[in-house]
Amino acid sequence: MIQQQGNRFFFNVDWITVLIYILLCIIGFANIYASIPHPDNSAAFDFSSSYGKQFIYVISGLVLGLSLLLFDGRLFNVFAPFIYGITLILLIAVLFIGRNVGGNQAWIPIGSFRLQPSEFAKFGTALLIARYVSTFSPKFRDFKSIFIVGIIVAAPLVLIMMQPDTGSALVFLAFMFPLYREGLSGYFLLIFLGMIVLFVADFLVPVSILIAIILTISGLFIYANKRKQKLIITTVFVTLIAIGYLFVVKIAYEKVLQQHQRNRIELMLGLKTDNKGAGYNVIQSQIAIGSGQATGRGFLQGTQTKYGYVPAQSTDFIFSTIGEEWGFLGCSVVIGLYIFLLLRLINLAERQRSTFSRVYGYSVACILFFHIFINIGMTIGIIPVIGIPLPFISYGGSSLWSFTILLFIFLKLDSNRMGFI
Repeated sequence: MIQQQGNRFFFNVDWITVLIYILLCIIGFANIYASIPHPDNSAAFDFSSSYGKQFIYVISGLVLGLSLLLFDGRLFNVFAPFIYGITLILLIAVLFIGRNVGGNQAWIPIGSFRLQPSEFAKFGTALLIARYVSTFSPKFRDFKSIFIVGIIVAAPLVLIMMQPDTGSALVFLAFMFPLYREGLSGYFLLIFLGMIVLFVADFLVPVSILIAIILTISGLFIYANKRKQKLIITTVFVTLIAIGYLFVVKIAYEKVLQQHQRNRIELMLGLKTDNKGAGYNVIQSQIAIGSGQATGRGFLQGTQTKYGYVPAQSTDFIFSTIGEEWGFLGCSVVIGLYIFLLLRLINLAERQRSTFSRVYGYSVACILFFHIFINIGMTIGIIPVIGIPLPFISYGGSSLWSFTILLFIFLKLDSNRMGFI
């Protein structure tokens, strides 16, 4: 359904953000092209190759994004539950009819194209969270509101974990930050940070010592607040949860994570070295980025890239191509574009008159930030390899189209901000 009198909103679109989107897509295509070996007689646009397919994805993605700008922005609010429901159905379907690639049953084959429902579930979840917050105006100080939004996030997260695709599932934790903007207690962010610290510590320190440290800190806190009964009860509850979490981490690590995922965690924490196995990708990526030095080796001149030393270079490790062929300067330009895009999205989100648009805008910024931070962190070896794409740059139709839809829905909402409350 297209808004009959809505074309005037088309001219209120933030075209600077659209320009950044186009620049990132061009950078992505150029580096995907560079990451594929080229015979001397290869065609400039071989549509059977990865770069040829990516060219089609970029053009169709731009058409898709511009088409979304013609819709009435209110439709995204109205149909948010249906969009979310469709993504859940696809996530369930992929468990039965999906194709297993690299140990993950995450793709639905459609001819020569493979649809990855987990990518589209991100904007579906963002829309429903924005719809819930704008409709009921929860302050997230009561169990009911936290429970409802938790279910909205947990449903796709659990289904994605069943594929299993841990990397895509972890992206859904990014929704905690838009909810914090809308009133979620900062204690939840502290708990989240504490979970990360305990997760790492669980591998480096014996459980008995960790429990002793937790009990000591809790005991001192209780002694300092011995007159505050409510606070003491809360402290005891959190202490028990923290101790239980240590055992859950161990069980999940041994029973849920696959062997290659365990290897990646151990490599990052320095618990093992495996230069020819699980650590090979990261080492080759680091060599490629380091060899680029200040200005890079030049387009199509990277030896690590040209001879295919970096596995999955056009997808998860595309940033290593940028580092080798364009050097520190090229990496800085790409990271600078991302930073500018994220800051602009936050600025656009803050100027919204509609709660729905504001929550959705923050969700877009946080999802993109999570992907950018994790992906680049993977390529330089500071974060375990969990296999998530670099927005607008990594090869893949599902990821590019889903990021495009995610972004352009918000651009439409922003263009309509003066009339959509």
